[in-house]
Amino acid sequence: MDNRWRVTYYVQGNEKEARAKAEDICVEQTVEFPVDLIPEGSYIRREIVGRVESLEPAPSGGGYIAVVSFDESIAGGELPQFLNAVFGNISIKPGIRMIDLDLTPGLLESFGGPRFGVDGLRQALDAHDRPILCAIVKPMGLSTDELADMAYRFALGGIDIVKDDHSLANQPFSRFEERVEKCAAAVARANRETGYNSVYMPSLIAPASEIEKRARFAKDAGAGGFLVAPGIIGFDMMRHLANSVGLPLLAHASFLGSFVVNERSGIAPRVLFGTLMRLAGADIANFPNYAGRFSFSKKDCGEIAEADAKPMPPVKPIFPAPGGGVTLSVLPEMHRFYGNDVVFLIGSDLYRRGPDLVENARDYRKMAEAV
Repeated sequence: MDNRWRVTYYVQGNEKEARAKAEDICVEQTVEFPVDLIPEGSYIRREIVGRVESLEPAPSGGGYIAVVSFDESIAGGELPQFLNAVFGNISIKPGIRMIDLDLTPGLLESFGGPRFGVDGLRQALDAHDRPILCAIVKPMGLSTDELADMAYRFALGGIDIVKDDHSLANQPFSRFEERVEKCAAAVARANRETGYNSVYMPSLIAPASEIEKRARFAKDAGAGGFLVAPGIIGFDMMRHLANSVGLPLLAHASFLGSFVVNERSGIAPRVLFGTLMRLAGADIANFPNYAGRFSFSKKDCGEIAEADAKPMPPVKPIFPAPGGGVTLSVLPEMHRFYGNDVVFLIGSDLYRRGPDLVENARDYRKMAEAV
Protein backbone atom coordinates (compact mmCIF):
# COMPACT_ATOMS: atom_id res chain seq x y z
CA MET A 1 0.00 0.00 0.00
CA ASP A 2 1.25 3.47 -0.85
CA ASN A 3 2.15 5.16 2.43
CA ARG A 4 2.89 8.55 0.92
CA TRP A 5 0.50 11.49 0.86
CA ARG A 6 0.66 14.09 -1.86
CA VAL A 7 0.39 17.84 -1.93
CA THR A 8 -0.10 19.83 -5.12
CA TYR A 9 1.52 23.26 -5.16
CA TYR A 10 1.53 26.11 -7.62
CA VAL A 11 5.13 27.38 -7.89
CA GLN A 12 5.95 30.63 -9.60
CA GLY A 13 8.80 31.05 -12.09
CA ASN A 14 10.24 29.51 -15.24
CA GLU A 15 10.89 25.76 -15.38
CA LYS A 16 14.32 25.96 -13.75
CA GLU A 17 13.09 28.27 -10.97
CA ALA A 18 9.96 26.19 -10.41
CA ARG A 19 11.93 22.95 -10.12
CA ALA A 20 14.29 24.56 -7.63
CA LYS A 21 11.30 25.69 -5.55
CA ALA A 22 9.70 22.25 -5.70
CA GLU A 23 12.94 20.59 -4.59
CA ASP A 24 13.27 23.16 -1.82
CA ILE A 25 9.75 22.25 -0.59
CA CYS A 26 10.88 18.62 -0.27
CA VAL A 27 13.64 19.60 2.12
CA GLU A 28 12.15 22.63 3.87
CA GLN A 29 8.99 20.79 4.86
CA THR A 30 10.79 17.70 6.18
CA VAL A 31 14.39 17.61 7.38
CA GLU A 32 15.24 21.33 7.01
CA PHE A 33 18.85 20.18 6.76
CA PRO A 34 21.47 20.24 3.98
CA VAL A 35 20.74 17.19 1.85
CA ASP A 36 24.40 16.82 0.88
CA LEU A 37 25.14 16.05 4.54
CA ILE A 38 22.67 13.14 4.54
CA PRO A 39 24.25 9.88 3.29
CA GLU A 40 23.10 8.64 -0.12
CA GLY A 41 20.77 5.65 0.17
CA SER A 42 20.01 6.29 3.83
CA TYR A 43 16.48 5.90 5.21
CA ILE A 44 16.22 9.67 5.67
CA ARG A 45 17.21 10.37 2.05
CA ARG A 46 15.08 7.54 0.71
CA GLU A 47 11.87 7.99 2.72
CA ILE A 48 11.79 11.11 4.87
CA VAL A 49 12.85 13.82 2.43
CA GLY A 50 9.93 14.78 0.19
CA ARG A 51 9.85 13.75 -3.47
CA VAL A 52 8.88 15.75 -6.53
CA GLU A 53 6.46 13.39 -8.26
CA SER A 54 5.68 15.68 -11.19
CA LEU A 55 6.22 19.20 -12.50
CA GLU A 56 3.97 20.51 -15.26
CA PRO A 57 3.26 23.98 -16.68
CA ALA A 58 0.32 25.67 -14.99
CA PRO A 59 -2.76 25.79 -17.25
CA SER A 60 -2.85 29.58 -17.12
CA GLY A 61 -0.99 32.52 -15.68
CA GLY A 62 2.53 31.14 -15.96
CA GLY A 63 4.34 29.13 -13.33
CA TYR A 64 4.22 25.38 -12.74
CA ILE A 65 2.17 22.77 -10.88
CA ALA A 66 4.32 20.57 -8.65
CA VAL A 67 3.13 17.40 -6.94
CA VAL A 68 5.24 16.56 -3.91
CA SER A 69 4.85 13.39 -1.84
CA PHE A 70 5.67 12.85 1.82
CA ASP A 71 5.99 9.71 3.89
CA GLU A 72 2.97 9.12 6.12
CA SER A 73 5.19 8.80 9.18
CA ILE A 74 6.36 12.41 9.18
CA ALA A 75 2.92 13.58 10.35
CA GLY A 76 3.00 11.18 13.30
CA GLY A 77 -0.78 10.79 13.00
CA GLU A 78 -1.24 14.29 14.48
CA LEU A 79 -2.99 17.22 12.83
CA PRO A 80 -0.63 20.00 14.06
CA GLN A 81 2.43 18.27 12.62
CA PHE A 82 0.54 17.49 9.42
CA LEU A 83 -0.24 21.20 8.99
CA ASN A 84 3.39 22.01 9.76
CA ALA A 85 4.48 19.57 7.05
CA VAL A 86 2.11 20.67 4.30
CA PHE A 87 2.61 24.42 4.65
CA GLY A 88 4.97 25.33 7.48
CA ASN A 89 8.16 27.16 6.56
CA ILE A 90 7.17 27.51 2.92
CA SER A 91 4.21 29.66 3.93
CA ILE A 92 6.80 32.40 4.50
CA LYS A 93 8.24 32.05 1.00
CA PRO A 94 6.66 33.93 -1.94
CA GLY A 95 5.38 32.28 -5.08
CA ILE A 96 4.18 29.01 -3.50
CA ARG A 97 0.48 28.13 -3.15
CA MET A 98 -1.00 24.88 -1.85
CA ILE A 99 -3.79 23.92 -4.23
CA ASP A 100 -4.69 20.28 -3.49
CA LEU A 101 -4.23 17.44 -1.01
CA ASP A 102 -4.40 13.67 -1.45
CA LEU A 103 -4.10 11.85 1.87
CA THR A 104 -3.45 8.23 2.78
CA PRO A 105 -6.19 6.13 4.42
CA GLY A 106 -4.07 6.02 7.56
CA LEU A 107 -4.00 9.79 7.95
CA LEU A 108 -7.71 10.13 7.23
CA GLU A 109 -8.39 7.57 9.95
CA SER A 110 -6.07 9.38 12.38
CA PHE A 111 -7.70 12.79 11.98
CA GLY A 112 -11.28 11.53 12.04
CA GLY A 113 -12.96 14.66 10.73
CA PRO A 114 -16.43 15.91 11.73
CA ARG A 115 -18.51 14.13 14.33
CA PHE A 116 -21.83 14.80 12.57
CA GLY A 117 -21.27 15.79 8.95
CA VAL A 118 -24.16 16.32 6.55
CA ASP A 119 -26.29 13.31 7.52
CA GLY A 120 -25.74 13.64 11.26
CA LEU A 121 -26.57 17.33 11.32
CA ARG A 122 -29.71 16.83 9.25
CA GLN A 123 -30.84 14.19 11.72
CA ALA A 124 -30.10 16.43 14.73
CA LEU A 125 -32.05 19.31 13.19
CA ASP A 126 -34.79 17.12 11.69
CA ALA A 127 -34.16 19.00 8.45
CA HIS A 128 -34.25 16.71 5.43
CA ASP A 129 -34.27 17.37 1.68
CA ARG A 130 -33.79 21.13 1.90
CA PRO A 131 -31.05 23.65 2.67
CA ILE A 132 -30.30 24.35 6.34
CA LEU A 133 -31.20 27.83 7.59
CA CYS A 134 -28.94 29.92 9.80
CA ALA A 135 -29.49 33.38 11.29
CA ILE A 136 -27.20 35.54 13.41
CA VAL A 137 -27.90 37.46 16.61
CA LYS A 138 -26.17 40.83 16.29
CA PRO A 139 -24.82 43.50 16.48
CA MET A 140 -22.20 43.64 19.20
CA GLY A 141 -23.22 46.07 21.92
CA LEU A 142 -26.78 44.83 22.48
CA SER A 143 -27.67 43.54 25.93
CA THR A 144 -28.01 39.84 26.63
CA ASP A 145 -31.78 40.18 26.98
CA GLU A 146 -32.00 41.83 23.55
CA LEU A 147 -29.90 39.10 21.96
CA ALA A 148 -31.97 36.37 23.63
CA ASP A 149 -35.18 37.98 22.34
CA MET A 150 -33.75 37.91 18.82
CA ALA A 151 -32.81 34.25 19.24
CA TYR A 152 -36.34 33.44 20.38
CA ARG A 153 -37.95 35.22 17.46
CA PHE A 154 -35.66 33.61 14.88
CA ALA A 155 -36.34 30.14 16.30
CA LEU A 156 -40.07 30.88 16.47
CA GLY A 157 -39.92 31.69 12.77
CA GLY A 158 -38.37 28.29 11.99
CA ILE A 159 -34.65 28.99 11.64
CA ASP A 160 -32.61 25.80 12.14
CA ILE A 161 -29.44 27.36 13.56
CA VAL A 162 -29.42 30.60 15.54
CA LYS A 163 -25.81 31.54 16.14
CA ASP A 164 -23.83 34.26 17.85
CA ASP A 165 -22.13 36.76 15.65
CA HIS A 166 -18.43 35.91 15.71
CA SER A 167 -17.74 39.28 17.37
CA LEU A 168 -19.61 38.21 20.52
CA ALA A 169 -17.30 36.82 23.18
CA ASN A 170 -17.36 37.71 26.88
CA GLN A 171 -17.73 41.49 26.75
CA PRO A 172 -19.19 43.41 29.71
CA PHE A 173 -22.40 44.22 27.81
CA SER A 174 -23.08 40.49 27.21
CA ARG A 175 -21.15 38.03 29.34
CA PHE A 176 -20.72 34.57 27.82
CA GLU A 177 -22.42 32.48 30.51
CA GLU A 178 -25.44 34.75 30.88
CA ARG A 179 -25.86 35.01 27.09
CA VAL A 180 -25.65 31.26 26.61
CA GLU A 181 -28.16 30.50 29.35
CA LYS A 182 -30.68 33.05 28.11
CA CYS A 183 -30.30 32.39 24.36
CA ALA A 184 -30.40 28.60 24.75
CA ALA A 185 -33.49 28.91 26.95
CA ALA A 186 -35.11 31.24 24.42
CA VAL A 187 -34.57 28.81 21.55
CA ALA A 188 -35.82 25.89 23.67
CA ARG A 189 -38.97 27.88 24.50
CA ALA A 190 -39.56 28.55 20.81
CA ASN A 191 -39.11 24.84 20.02
CA ARG A 192 -41.79 23.93 22.57
CA GLU A 193 -44.16 26.29 20.81
CA THR A 194 -43.34 25.26 17.23
CA GLY A 195 -42.24 21.63 17.45
CA TYR A 196 -39.06 22.48 15.50
CA ASN A 197 -35.54 21.37 16.43
CA SER A 198 -33.81 24.75 16.24
CA VAL A 199 -30.45 25.03 17.99
CA TYR A 200 -28.46 27.90 19.45
CA MET A 201 -24.73 28.03 18.70
CA PRO A 202 -22.67 30.38 20.90
CA SER A 203 -19.27 31.67 19.82
CA LEU A 204 -16.24 29.88 21.27
CA ILE A 205 -13.68 32.47 20.23
CA ALA A 206 -12.00 32.59 23.61
CA PRO A 207 -8.66 32.29 25.44
CA ALA A 208 -7.21 28.78 25.21
CA SER A 209 -7.64 28.23 28.94
CA GLU A 210 -11.36 28.99 28.67
CA ILE A 211 -12.46 27.25 25.48
CA GLU A 212 -13.29 23.77 26.71
CA LYS A 213 -14.68 25.07 30.02
CA ARG A 214 -17.04 27.39 28.13
CA ALA A 215 -17.98 24.61 25.72
CA ARG A 216 -18.99 22.27 28.53
CA PHE A 217 -20.90 25.02 30.32
CA ALA A 218 -22.77 25.83 27.11
CA LYS A 219 -23.60 22.19 26.43
CA ASP A 220 -25.01 21.80 29.94
CA ALA A 221 -27.01 25.01 29.44
CA GLY A 222 -28.67 23.63 26.29
CA ALA A 223 -26.53 24.92 23.42
CA GLY A 224 -26.88 22.80 20.30
CA GLY A 225 -23.49 23.49 18.73
CA PHE A 226 -20.72 26.05 18.55
CA LEU A 227 -19.34 28.75 16.32
CA VAL A 228 -15.55 28.37 16.21
CA ALA A 229 -12.82 30.23 14.33
CA PRO A 230 -9.95 27.81 13.69
CA GLY A 231 -7.79 30.62 12.35
CA ILE A 232 -7.90 32.12 15.86
CA ILE A 233 -8.30 29.21 18.31
CA GLY A 234 -6.39 26.69 16.16
CA PHE A 235 -7.40 23.88 13.82
CA ASP A 236 -6.43 21.22 16.33
CA MET A 237 -8.48 22.84 19.08
CA MET A 238 -11.46 22.57 16.73
CA ARG A 239 -10.63 18.90 16.17
CA HIS A 240 -10.39 18.39 19.93
CA LEU A 241 -13.79 20.01 20.50
CA ALA A 242 -15.37 17.80 17.84
CA ASN A 243 -14.11 14.73 19.70
CA SER A 244 -14.47 15.80 23.32
CA VAL A 245 -17.63 17.91 23.57
CA GLY A 246 -19.75 16.18 20.96
CA LEU A 247 -21.81 19.00 19.46
CA PRO A 248 -21.84 20.26 15.85
CA LEU A 249 -19.26 22.88 14.89
CA LEU A 250 -19.69 25.79 12.49
CA ALA A 251 -16.22 26.97 11.46
CA HIS A 252 -15.96 30.71 10.75
CA ALA A 253 -13.50 32.18 8.24
CA SER A 254 -12.24 34.97 10.51
CA PHE A 255 -8.43 35.50 10.44
CA LEU A 256 -7.96 33.12 7.48
CA GLY A 257 -8.33 35.64 4.65
CA SER A 258 -4.63 36.31 4.13
CA PHE A 259 -4.13 32.63 3.27
CA VAL A 260 -6.42 32.81 0.24
CA VAL A 261 -6.55 36.32 -1.24
CA ASN A 262 -3.25 36.14 -3.18
CA GLU A 263 -3.55 33.79 -6.15
CA ARG A 264 0.22 33.18 -6.24
CA SER A 265 0.76 32.41 -2.55
CA GLY A 266 -1.05 30.92 0.42
CA ILE A 267 -3.69 28.20 0.24
CA ALA A 268 -6.41 27.65 -2.35
CA PRO A 269 -9.91 28.24 -0.92
CA ARG A 270 -10.99 24.68 -1.75
CA VAL A 271 -8.18 23.28 0.40
CA LEU A 272 -8.62 25.67 3.33
CA PHE A 273 -12.43 25.76 3.51
CA GLY A 274 -12.96 22.28 2.11
CA THR A 275 -10.33 19.69 2.90
CA LEU A 276 -8.68 21.22 5.98
CA MET A 277 -11.95 22.24 7.64
CA ARG A 278 -13.23 18.68 7.23
CA LEU A 279 -10.06 17.07 8.52
CA ALA A 280 -10.14 19.33 11.59
CA GLY A 281 -13.69 18.43 12.58
CA ALA A 282 -15.96 21.17 11.21
CA ASP A 283 -19.51 20.10 10.35
CA ILE A 284 -20.17 23.41 8.58
CA ALA A 285 -17.55 25.54 6.81
CA ASN A 286 -18.32 29.24 6.51
CA PHE A 287 -16.74 31.26 3.69
CA PRO A 288 -17.60 34.37 1.64
CA ASN A 289 -20.18 33.80 -1.05
CA TYR A 290 -19.52 35.01 -4.58
CA ALA A 291 -21.04 38.38 -5.48
CA GLY A 292 -21.06 39.39 -1.83
CA ARG A 293 -18.95 42.00 -0.06
CA PHE A 294 -15.79 39.86 -0.24
CA SER A 295 -13.61 38.81 -3.16
CA PHE A 296 -14.41 35.10 -3.63
CA SER A 297 -15.34 34.09 -7.17
CA LYS A 298 -18.04 31.70 -8.30
CA LYS A 299 -15.26 29.25 -9.20
CA ASP A 300 -13.79 29.48 -5.69
CA CYS A 301 -17.17 28.81 -4.09
CA GLY A 302 -17.97 25.91 -6.39
CA GLU A 303 -14.62 24.27 -5.66
CA ILE A 304 -15.09 24.69 -1.90
CA ALA A 305 -18.51 23.02 -2.07
CA GLU A 306 -17.02 20.17 -4.12
CA ALA A 307 -14.21 19.70 -1.58
CA ASP A 308 -16.72 19.71 1.28
CA ALA A 309 -18.59 16.85 -0.42
CA LYS A 310 -15.77 14.88 -2.07
CA PRO A 311 -15.66 11.22 -0.94
CA MET A 312 -12.88 10.95 1.65
CA PRO A 313 -13.80 7.99 3.89
CA PRO A 314 -13.99 7.75 6.84
CA VAL A 315 -14.11 11.59 6.93
CA LYS A 316 -17.74 12.64 6.53
CA PRO A 317 -18.86 15.29 4.01
CA ILE A 318 -19.78 18.66 5.51
CA PHE A 319 -22.01 21.61 4.71
CA PRO A 320 -20.68 24.69 2.92
CA ALA A 321 -22.05 27.88 4.48
CA PRO A 322 -21.53 30.78 2.08
CA GLY A 323 -22.14 34.15 3.74
CA GLY A 324 -21.07 37.76 3.70
CA GLY A 325 -23.88 39.97 2.42
CA VAL A 326 -26.26 37.17 1.36
CA THR A 327 -29.88 38.30 0.95
CA LEU A 328 -33.14 36.39 0.69
CA SER A 329 -33.49 37.49 -2.93
CA VAL A 330 -30.49 35.40 -4.01
CA LEU A 331 -31.54 32.14 -2.30
CA PRO A 332 -33.05 30.58 -5.47
CA GLU A 333 -29.82 31.26 -7.38
CA MET A 334 -27.73 29.92 -4.49
CA HIS A 335 -29.84 26.76 -4.39
CA ARG A 336 -29.31 26.21 -8.11
CA PHE A 337 -25.57 26.64 -7.57
CA TYR A 338 -25.00 24.70 -4.31
CA GLY A 339 -27.93 22.27 -4.26
CA ASN A 340 -29.68 21.09 -1.09
CA ASP A 341 -26.56 20.35 0.95
CA VAL A 342 -25.83 23.93 1.91
CA VAL A 343 -26.34 26.16 4.94
CA PHE A 344 -27.93 29.46 3.97
CA LEU A 345 -26.38 32.04 6.29
CA ILE A 346 -28.37 35.27 6.38
CA GLY A 347 -27.34 38.17 8.60
CA SER A 348 -28.28 41.80 8.12
CA ASP A 349 -30.96 41.19 5.49
CA LEU A 350 -33.28 39.61 8.08
CA TYR A 351 -33.11 42.84 10.05
CA ARG A 352 -33.34 45.14 7.03
CA ARG A 353 -36.65 43.61 5.90
CA GLY A 354 -38.54 45.13 8.86
CA PRO A 355 -38.95 44.95 12.63
CA ASP A 356 -40.99 41.70 12.71
CA LEU A 357 -38.18 39.15 12.94
CA VAL A 358 -40.59 36.25 13.34
CA GLU A 359 -42.32 37.02 10.05
CA ASN A 360 -38.98 37.66 8.35
CA ALA A 361 -37.74 34.27 9.55
CA ARG A 362 -40.94 32.58 8.34
CA ASP A 363 -40.46 34.12 4.90
CA TYR A 364 -36.88 32.80 4.95
CA ARG A 365 -38.07 29.28 5.77
CA LYS A 366 -40.81 29.37 3.15
CA MET A 367 -38.27 30.33 0.50
CA ALA A 368 -35.95 27.49 1.54
CA GLU A 369 -38.77 24.97 1.50
CA ALA A 370 -39.92 26.24 -1.89
CA VAL A 371 -36.54 25.74 -3.51
